Amino acid sequence: MKRTTLLHAELSRVIAGMGHGDLLVIGDAGLPIPAGPLRIDLAVTRGVPGFAQVLEAVLSELQVERAVIAQEACGPDGARRPAWCAALPPLALELVPHAQFKQLCLGAKAMVRTGECTPYANVLLYAGVAF
Repeated sequence: MKRTTLLHAELSRVIAGMGHGDLLVIGDAGLPIPAGPLRIDLAVTRGVPGFAQVLEAVLSELQVERAVIAQEACGPDGARRPAWCAALPPLALELVPHAQFKQLCLGAKAMVRTGECTPYANVLLYAGVAF
């Protein structure tokens, strides 16, 4: 049995197989998942598991080079970052319109669906290198 935080076998396998620049998406329960990326559906019921919990577990194993979120997640003036952004490593966090965010999802290796029901609780994580 693994000793690290992330126990989900399929999600752990995807992360282990990612290369530099590969994209993993963690999304809320309502984010559409296009044909193409592997769908890892963790949603059990409303709020379970929560977005922040899944993000924390993924970040325990994935080296992240950059992250992208929807501008709409930051409020009307774009100044209020969601609390879960604090879990991201110190990197350049990019903001894009939600429509563009959904287009970027087309290039994902996998998309993880959580039970989160907070609007725009979605993040694109681009894999970095650990050396």
